[in-house]
Amino acid sequence: MISEGEVMGFIPTVDAGRARTFYEGVLGLQFVSDDAFALVVRSKETFIRIAKLKEFTPARYTILGWRVKEIESEVQALTGRGVTFMRYPPLVQSELGVWTAPGGSKIAWFLDPDGNALSLSEHPE
Repeated sequence: MISEGEVMGFIPTVDAGRARTFYEGVLGLQFVSDDAFALVVRSKETFIRIAKLKEFTPARYTILGWRVKEIESEVQALTGRGVTFMRYPPLVQSELGVWTAPGGSKIAWFLDPDGNALSLSEHPE
């Protein structure tokens, strides 16, 4: 059944070398493979295929996110590695760029080198 299958994410890129440097070097994801069609990395048990395209227009919404336990420390660590977190007026975001949703979830957004919107989120138990 599909509900028992592993989920795989897909992200587009026009520069696989730059994408690998970002996803492996900056975000710390594990390199799996690289072929003519995609670069593959792994985040815990999830494989992410970074599809090699000649061109594309990045979506204006989050295409992939990570659920983390301590968002502020994750944001600080990524900021220290050169990641810039996005500001979205009129949302009220912390100094680190973290927004607290009405239900208590905390979210922070950033872009990869191709302009794909990614996020970190921390959710109440």
